[in-house]
Amino acid sequence: MSTRNHYRVAVRTAGLLTVAGIALTACGGGGDAAGEGGDVTLRFSWWGSDQRTANTEEVIAAFEEEHPNITIEGEYGDFQGYWDKLATQTAGGDAADIIQMDLAYLREYAERGALMDITEVETEQIGDMLLEQGRSDGGQYGIPTGFASVAMIANTSVFDRAGVELPDDTTWTWDDYAQVTQEVAGSGDEAHGSMAPFEPVAGLQVWLRQHGAGVTDDAGALAMSSDDLVSYFEHLDQLAQDGTFPEASVIEEDRSAGVEQSLIATGGVGLIYGWSNLYPTVVEHAAGDLELLRYPSPAGSAADNGMWHRASMFLSGSAETDHPEEVQEFIDFFVNSETSGLANLTDRGLPANAEVREAVLEELDGSEAEAAQFLEDIAPEVSDPAPVPPQGAGELEDIMHRYQAELLFERLSPEEAGEQAFEEIESAVG
Repeated sequence: MSTRNHYRVAVRTAGLLTVAGIALTACGGGGDAAGEGGDVTLRFSWWGSDQRTANTEEVIAAFEEEHPNITIEGEYGDFQGYWDKLATQTAGGDAADIIQMDLAYLREYAERGALMDITEVETEQIGDMLLEQGRSDGGQYGIPTGFASVAMIANTSVFDRAGVELPDDTTWTWDDYAQVTQEVAGSGDEAHGSMAPFEPVAGLQVWLRQHGAGVTDDAGALAMSSDDLVSYFEHLDQLAQDGTFPEASVIEEDRSAGVEQSLIATGGVGLIYGWSNLYPTVVEHAAGDLELLRYPSPAGSAADNGMWHRASMFLSGSAETDHPEEVQEFIDFFVNSETSGLANLTDRGLPANAEVREAVLEELDGSEAEAAQFLEDIAPEVSDPAPVPPQGAGELEDIMHRYQAELLFERLSPEEAGEQAFEEIESAVG
């Protein structure tokens, strides 16, 4: 999964319970009706860091200068509280006109009639593999702002201290991954080999894609079986038993640590599972050198490692807005103008618009340039994106984390964890 500028990102799902009871009212969206002279006020809600807010306000100012009759009022907060607030506002018919949307929730909101079908935004420069991640129920309910990819992040300084050579990430297998991480853990350097998947759904997705399966299909139905989940937990359990992962308590402590205290930044672990857009933030706080790596694969082929370009986030419009044309004007400016791209840079992912992306690439340096280059390097290898998550998908992160923890604390066997997790997932998205 989401640009997420924090080491710990956990999808909150409580707000989705409210979405299930959406009762759209006739009062329309939150923007003011056009007054004399055709002036319009639109509300725009987003989550993110202080830097994202500053970037967004720069984009808003540029848009308002070009569109003096349109005023954009910003509403923003942290990721965890965003979804509860959005669900409550949507249920009361008071959602913002323009909504920053996450892939995990897009189908939930779209299929309950809360989002407008976006038809007036130029998408010629946005690849279809990204656009299709914003489609649901026959409509385009989100326009991607940018993209990232799952990745391994290696602290190469840890490998150097341990005297362990990084493998070739275009050919490495899961056996290679196990070998090098266990060598790091056993080197006497006091560093751990690897953390368990920090975002368990992403880890599961890659594993399933490497084995010809998936979490869900294009229609939103489950595409995996209980046996698939058991097999995945057996894989994690074997790595834990062989010494790739540290003790479960260390893993959980690292999950709750800020990026500055995270083991990958402090040099306490060799590898983590992550997202490419996490990389610049970790580098900023790292004590040592870092490098992005492709995921291992079963047979050592980069073309079969299950990686894909994931839309970082979307801009959506409320179905109840009083100003659908102006909403789409703003979204078009946000994703398609070079001005917006240069204000955001990679904060919302490497820009989805190819022309904007070229302009942004010229401005990047350091770790941001490395992350962008990584996405360019893997482009010939990536496979089709994972299907748009089904309704209830917001619960999957919590379910997978709980059962991954139960497994690693040895309170459940792989079979028990897989079967029980599958039962909960089936209930959540069924």
